[in-house]
Amino acid sequence: MGAFWQRVWALSAKEVRHVMRDPRTLYLALAMPIVMLLLFGFGVSFDLEHLPVTFVDQDHSTSSRELRQRLCAGDQFNDVGSWSTPSEAEARLVAGSAIAALIIPVNFERDLRRGRPIQLQLLVDGSDNSSALQVRAKMDASVRALGLSLASGGAAASTLTPPIEPRSWTRFNPEGRSAIYLVPGITALVLAIVAVLLTALTVSREWERGSMAQLFATPVGRLEIVLGKLLPYLLLGTLAVLLVLAVGSWVFNMPFRGSAPTLALVALLFLTGMLGQGLLVSVVARNQMVATQVATLSSMLPSLLLSGFVFPIANMPKPLQVISAVIPARYFIDALRGVLLRGNGFAELWHDAAALALFSALMVLMSTTRFRRTIA
Repeated sequence: MGAFWQRVWALSAKEVRHVMRDPRTLYLALAMPIVMLLLFGFGVSFDLEHLPVTFVDQDHSTSSRELRQRLCAGDQFNDVGSWSTPSEAEARLVAGSAIAALIIPVNFERDLRRGRPIQLQLLVDGSDNSSALQVRAKMDASVRALGLSLASGGAAASTLTPPIEPRSWTRFNPEGRSAIYLVPGITALVLAIVAVLLTALTVSREWERGSMAQLFATPVGRLEIVLGKLLPYLLLGTLAVLLVLAVGSWVFNMPFRGSAPTLALVALLFLTGMLGQGLLVSVVARNQMVATQVATLSSMLPSLLLSGFVFPIANMPKPLQVISAVIPARYFIDALRGVLLRGNGFAELWHDAAALALFSALMVLMSTTRFRRTIA
């Protein structure tokens, strides 16, 4: 057993020297995750502000003008003009210069003062469903609050409290910032791509250069080669995890509420599985170009589309839900959100760790099994 680990450490030391001589590998492992995190973190956002809204004021009263001014006083809406008829406002939606049009009916002020029910019509551009839903929710909440204030003649809205008033408390992300929700998913996506590419490219490069043939002349076994290749990049991947979490905390104010040992365990298992997947790709491909294509497709697309990063898994069709069960990023994202946002420990996340451990063992086993001490 001692000779086994001596050969593994010798192979790892050789791989470390290769990495230190190749700055491209260090860039891929350490710089690329930071760049991708910043690009995704600032480029992908579900927080919509300054939404262009047009108005049709059919009442022309003090209350209707005040409603319009106060709706656009904050950061949520921008007033892009007023029109006489709904058809003119709808033309602004067709032209793309407004995302919504609020129609204020005749006798708006009179009915408001008398406490009569008022129906405001909101025309929304539904070509972007996500934006349309946010516009409807923001407009509904704003109009309700302003309606109470206007009806009370400017008094506090609490003087007209309805008989049943629900009060909500948003836990873990009270400000509703999309960056807090997205950064764990971006972290898993970036690390999945980088980890698979690291081992896929470096090992396939050795196949192309013929240095793998020299390795076959030594008495090392298949498992020793796999572990010797895996350990140095596992160390690099660990440094990448620390850098990504540090940048996420510093730039995006990402909290850290849970167990650090639990996060270290799931990150280690996730990296081992993705690096093992890269080894499997390199063993099968033996060509850098093919390895790059296979590694990118097999890591990026499943991690982006089937992990719950963008689309909730519960809303997917049943066949896709079954497929997502074998995507390691699904469990890593759940563990990251649990540790960083909800303050979870191993007791809540053991199932994610078990799934990642199973995937890691499977990847290492398949890489070792498919590895052949032959050049052809």
